[in-house]
Amino acid sequence: MKKRIPIEKGDYYLTPEGYKCFTQQYHLKRGYCCKSGCRHCPYGYNKKQE
Repeated sequence: MKKRIPIEKGDYYLTPEGYKCFTQQYHLKRGYCCKSGCRHCPYGYNKKQE
């Protein structure tokens, strides 16, 4: 089971549709790539290449 990372200011923003979009700051705190094709993935994962 992975540990929960507390969400802080700057970890996400709301999209025009009302969804939370996690920033690069949050992904780096989390420390791994989830391979979901996140918009701000700092790990270089590209869902289209798999």
